[in-house]
Amino acid sequence: MTDLDLLHFEQLKKDVQTEFLKESNSSHDDISKWKGIDIIYFQEDLRKKAKGNISEKSFYTYFKTSPVTKLPRIDMLNLLSIYAGYDSWYDFKKQHLFAGELLQENEELEQEEIIELEKTVSSAPELPKTEIQPQKIEYQPQENIDLQKSNTENQSVKQNTPTVTQTEIQPSAARKNLLKKNAWAIVTSILIAITGVLGFKDQIFSKTYKYCFIDKDRGVSVINTLEIKIIKTNESPLLYKLKPGECFYYSTKDKNIKMQISAPFYEYLEVNRNLENAPDEEMIELKPDDYKMAAYYFSIKDVKGGNPEEQVALIKQKRNQLENLISNSAVIYQVYDNKTYGIERLDKQKYITLVTTPTTSLKNLNVIEMKKDSKGKIISIKFKIASTDEENK
Repeated sequence: MTDLDLLHFEQLKKDVQTEFLKESNSSHDDISKWKGIDIIYFQEDLRKKAKGNISEKSFYTYFKTSPVTKLPRIDMLNLLSIYAGYDSWYDFKKQHLFAGELLQENEELEQEEIIELEKTVSSAPELPKTEIQPQKIEYQPQENIDLQKSNTENQSVKQNTPTVTQTEIQPSAARKNLLKKNAWAIVTSILIAITGVLGFKDQIFSKTYKYCFIDKDRGVSVINTLEIKIIKTNESPLLYKLKPGECFYYSTKDKNIKMQISAPFYEYLEVNRNLENAPDEEMIELKPDDYKMAAYYFSIKDVKGGNPEEQVALIKQKRNQLENLISNSAVIYQVYDNKTYGIERLDKQKYITLVTTPTTSLKNLNVIEMKKDSKGKIISIKFKIASTDEENK
C-alpha cells in the first residue's frame, strides 16, 4: 500500500457519494456525515447495483474518517469501484492516474497476498538433510561341535560344595520403623481423601435442576432472549442469559431457589421453589405482553404489495398502527456494533419512517428492551439491526 492508494481511495469515496445522490436523498450531502437510516439506504442501493454489501462497522471505519490511514481489502475496493461505474479497483486507478504514477499490470497480487504466500512457504515441513543408513547385521557361522567326540582324559573334576543359607534375624527396632512408615502412609492417605471431599463438596453434594420456558398462550418456546436472576441471601444476584428455545440448568446444594425472569415481549415473573421435594425438570409458562408483541410485529411487517397502490396502502396502515401503539414522548435508541458510534437516539416519527421503509435490513431488527406505561403505550424502545455481513479488518 502506498500513499497514492490512499489518495485514490479518497477519490473513490467521492464517486460513491455522487453515485448514491443521483437517485437517492440523504440527510447530508457529505458521506462522512451519514448515519442511521442513510447508511441503510446506501447498503440497499449497493446490493442493488453492485450485488454486494459492506457492513455497518466497515462504513464507520472507512467513510466516517477522512483521510483514512488504512486501505480496505481488495474485495471491498472492487465492490465500491463497480458501484461507482468502473470494472474494478485497478480500472478506477487507471482512469485517475496522478502525474508520474505508473500502474503494473500484475498489480492484482496485493501485498497481503504476498505475505500469506511467504507464510505458507516458510511453514512447509523441511525434509531431513541426511538419510539414516540401515545397519548391517553380520552373521558369523557357529562352530560345529561334535558331541560324539569328547576328550575325557586328564580332565579335572570339580566338586560342588553345598551352600549354606544363613537366615538373618532382623532386630525388633527395624520392625518398629517399618510399622511407623506404614502408619504415616495410612494417615496421609486419609488426610488427602478428607481434603478432596472438602474441596469438591459443592460438586459432590449439589444437584442439577432443569427449567424450560414456553409461551403460555401459544404453547411454544419463547421467542425472546431471557434474562434470569438468581437471588441468594446476603449475596449479589447471579445473572444468566438464555437464547430463544434454550433451557436453564442450575446446580445448587441449597434447599430453596428464587428466580426473577424477564424478556422484552413477556411479563415479568418471579419464581420461588422449595427444592427438597421439587422435580429435577420443570416447564415454566411465561405470559406474553400482547401490546409489546404487536409493536414488534408491526415494526418488522413486510409492506411490499403487488402494485404501487397496494404498497402505499400497506405503508399507511403500518404507520397508523405504530402511531397508536407508541407514545409521542417515547424514548427510542438504536444500538450499533461500533466503537465510533455506539448508540443513536430517534424520535417517534423517525423510528416509524425507518421501519416503514421497505428494506431487507428490517428482517434483522432485534428488540433489546421495550417498556410501556400504565395506559399501554410504548414509552421506551431499544433496538438493534443485526448484521451478518463480513467484517473488514
